[in-house]
Amino acid sequence: MTAPEAASPTSATPAPTWREAWAVYLQPRVLIVLMLGFSSGLPLALSGSTLQIWMRESGVDLGTIGLFALVGTPYTLKFLWAPLVDALHVPIFTRAFGRRRGWLVFSQLLLIGAILLLALTDPARSPLFVALGALLVAVMSATQDIVVDAFRVESLPESEQAAGMASYVAAYRIGMLVSTAGVLVIVSGFEGADIARSLAWTWGYVVMAALILIGTVTALAATEPTQSAAAEAATSTETAFSRVLHAAIGAFSEFLSRKYAWVALAFVVSFKLTDAFSGSMTAPFVIDIGFSKVDYAAIVKGVGLTATLIGGFAGGYVARRYSLVASLWIGGVLQAVSNLVFAWLALVGTNQWALAVAISAENFTGAIGTVIFVAYLSALCQNPLHTATQYALLTALAAVGRTYLSSGAGYVAEATGWPQFFVISVVVAIPSLILLAWLQRRGHFDAVGPVKV
Repeated sequence: MTAPEAASPTSATPAPTWREAWAVYLQPRVLIVLMLGFSSGLPLALSGSTLQIWMRESGVDLGTIGLFALVGTPYTLKFLWAPLVDALHVPIFTRAFGRRRGWLVFSQLLLIGAILLLALTDPARSPLFVALGALLVAVMSATQDIVVDAFRVESLPESEQAAGMASYVAAYRIGMLVSTAGVLVIVSGFEGADIARSLAWTWGYVVMAALILIGTVTALAATEPTQSAAAEAATSTETAFSRVLHAAIGAFSEFLSRKYAWVALAFVVSFKLTDAFSGSMTAPFVIDIGFSKVDYAAIVKGVGLTATLIGGFAGGYVARRYSLVASLWIGGVLQAVSNLVFAWLALVGTNQWALAVAISAENFTGAIGTVIFVAYLSALCQNPLHTATQYALLTALAAVGRTYLSSGAGYVAEATGWPQFFVISVVVAIPSLILLAWLQRRGHFDAVGPVKV
């Protein structure tokens, strides 16, 4: 494998000064993307890790909890309805807010309703209804992601793409922390006020539904991307069916016509698998080795949040300082090796400092890896006529690892024990690094070029 090298003037943007690096984060477009990132990150854990803790406390076995990763299926299939987002108008909403913003507001209102529905379920008594509620949350969350990703790629100029991606990923992970640690703090607070556990969880989810309104207010305050408005004008004379057909066919045919397209797709599927495989069991692991959900929430909310912020901005700096392929090497290796910290934690046991170190390492390296991965995916999407469809296809493939390939993680953990499980999660990263080396040697990343629309 070829080691990453510092970028040359022809392979990446020259390193910015610290003043320049920070100033770009205060641009209005970047701040809008930041707030939308929070709204996108919030619902993922509500049908994932947070729901797993709720189910574990309700007495559901680990095998069933692991299988619940399958409710993330909409994240892998969202490319199927992404052409509708690219091509169709939402009555009233599109006319009032525009092509992208109309879909944003519409999807967020539906997402709020889905979270409230999930809040009314009971994992102990009706796991089927829990699965259906979680599935609806995943569908609405995936739809919001489709629109936010297209909005981000189309609204940011090349000079703000790195900062936008860093802000988006940092805010996305903060949203996930709020819907994990935040929910646990809220639920514990309600329980401390002598509210029944099941009702406490219900109110925790109600609060999360209300926080989605942050994204709705942001969408209302934003302006429609110029690129999107131009694409809308270019297809205004076409029928709805024709626009959907062109968005679907154009997105797939344009990407698959590229050299080494299938290998690139395999790399997209595998790059975040190591992170997803270990992450799908992190919350049950922490509870199983003896930490309370209050301990877990306090660590995640404190050092975890700080590590996420630092990691997100560090990822943005790496993406701007180094070439794309070098950045991918850095992110890929860091997010894999960091899983060994949890293997160490399994041996140490219930030590608060050890948990803080493990959570910090996970959030810091995960944020770096995600920023760089988002940079790569964004660089692959350069046509505003089907930005939503193409980006949805790529992120859906990336979700295959999180949803299907990691769905058996609970059974692996039960069969091997926690220390061995996290060592295995490091080994899971090897295929992605082999594909990265293969694509690098054949000049794939040189052909991709910088992130721009």
